[in-house]
Amino acid sequence: MAYEKRVLISQIDNGNFLDKTITIGGWIRSVRNSKKFSFIVINDGSSQESLQIVADATIESYDVVKSLLTGASVLITGKIVSSGGHGQKFEMHASQVKLIGEANEEYPLQKKKTSLEFLRENAHLRPRTNTFGAVFRVRSTLAFATHEFFQNRGLYYINTPIITASDCEGAGELFKVTTLDFEKLPKNDKNKVNFEQDYFGKEANLTVSGQLEAECFALSMGGVYTFGPTFRAENSNTQRHLSEFWMIEPELAFADLEDVADLASDYLKYLIESAMEKCPQELEFLQNTYKNDLIETLNHVKSSDFIKVSYTEAIDILEKSGKKFEFSPKWGVDLQTEHERYLTEEHYKLPVIVTDYPKDIKAFYMKLNDDGKTVRAMDILVPGVGEIIGGSQRECNLGKLKNRMEEMNINPQDIWWYLDLRRFGSVPHAGFGLGFERAVMYITGMSNIRDVIPFYRTPKNVDF
Repeated sequence: MAYEKRVLISQIDNGNFLDKTITIGGWIRSVRNSKKFSFIVINDGSSQESLQIVADATIESYDVVKSLLTGASVLITGKIVSSGGHGQKFEMHASQVKLIGEANEEYPLQKKKTSLEFLRENAHLRPRTNTFGAVFRVRSTLAFATHEFFQNRGLYYINTPIITASDCEGAGELFKVTTLDFEKLPKNDKNKVNFEQDYFGKEANLTVSGQLEAECFALSMGGVYTFGPTFRAENSNTQRHLSEFWMIEPELAFADLEDVADLASDYLKYLIESAMEKCPQELEFLQNTYKNDLIETLNHVKSSDFIKVSYTEAIDILEKSGKKFEFSPKWGVDLQTEHERYLTEEHYKLPVIVTDYPKDIKAFYMKLNDDGKTVRAMDILVPGVGEIIGGSQRECNLGKLKNRMEEMNINPQDIWWYLDLRRFGSVPHAGFGLGFERAVMYITGMSNIRDVIPFYRTPKNVDF
């Protein structure tokens, strides 16, 4: 029963196993029994396609076949033959059926339509469905493509801390990490929790971004990228927010905003190309089931030049559009999703890169423009979603960086090491961040971010 001796269903589709006897293993999707033969449909997770097995009543293990129920795991040996059935090229004529793990009538994924909400409540089993098999094969492909893209561009993969004392975004939406006894919290002379007695001797939290640490490596190795888990403790229950998600954050030395804007658009196109090349069956299924223009939308983005427009120009376009928005566009206020989608879907009908945002709505580390009001920041907007990538050129001038930190009440002692980067051999550098789940959502056409991560973490949801 060695794993390597089991042929995957994905390998059968090329015809190399026609008229050969092989063994496959998987989970039963359906069984139809009669006195003379049975039809068994199994899927092994390697392909969007399942395989139909015909088991004749004369085989030695036919009593096992008659006992099979949906959800059971089996190993089946038989000959691969051409199939006359609709929608399938091959089927197996079984010579032996082994029940490996039985299932009973309580198995939640019976052959009937189930809602995505029901499947979220059964997240431990949902990868066995057509939908989530497709989503997570695409996710795997996109993860591999991420490493492939950046490695081919000469960037080095680094791992940044998950536990940190810094708050990169300054939003304060942090998960605290502590070993203190909540029943006997030590207090200081101001009657506040004395974190000096905690494990790290100071306040610690789960990271919201690996960017600051990535800058350390970019300013020594030239170009790096992170790909790891990040955490936000915002109390948000929308279809676009998670408390735990994965971020891709490249950082380039001797680079400006134009460089990373081009890198980001090339990266997004590469992800789409990889999914379309390696997961065509999955994308076709997801299009037919959830988003009927999915492949057309992806092709449009893949083949388009991205429009570049300043934030000030974007606000002017929105104000003159004549369109009634729920949130009125106004200079100095961040763009809402409805504004982003108007720009990409109605005005330009193309992906858009918006640059040079007001400094007051952006993070402290972004390079200040000569006007003193805006920073070298950018967001990439795509049709159907809005913002999918955010980035900036970093402030490399020590004095300007310290002024921005003072304006935003950030204690320089908390990130003294970050300031050192500006003291010792600073160079222009820039980077961007992509929430991986947002990209998976966009490329699969799924509308809820909880359906593109194996086990989602949101307020009040920490099962599995």
